[in-house]
Amino acid sequence: MNTREWLILCFMDFELEKKFRDAIRPLAEQIGEVPDLESVIFLIGVQELGQGVRNFKKDEKLQLMHIAVCTLLEPYGYYRYEKNDTDGWPHFKNIKPLPLLNEKEQKKLMKEAVIDYFAALKHSDQKI
Repeated sequence: MNTREWLILCFMDFELEKKFRDAIRPLAEQIGEVPDLESVIFLIGVQELGQGVRNFKKDEKLQLMHIAVCTLLEPYGYYRYEKNDTDGWPHFKNIKPLPLLNEKEQKKLMKEAVIDYFAALKHSDQKI
């Protein structure tokens, strides 16, 4: 990789990070700190569950992360919402295989999906 390509990649990473920070700014102001990506995903899961904030068991926290990931990747065509179970937890169906991505690529995809999620929330006047 030459210097020009390296600089372009650094700029792209910087731009994505800036868009991500801008997207989560209202959430950061609401909770009083800038959350990391995992925390944002967890809070999206809580929002999508729709049962409010409470203490969740360890397995419920994992389910909340799954709900968030499915919700975030649904617009990309990877998942489709199916139904809520009798306890009100949403269930999704995987409709196309996820790409094989390294950790950096996974974070990039999830940050892009979070940016899109908050943009859609902003246009719907909903808050997390």
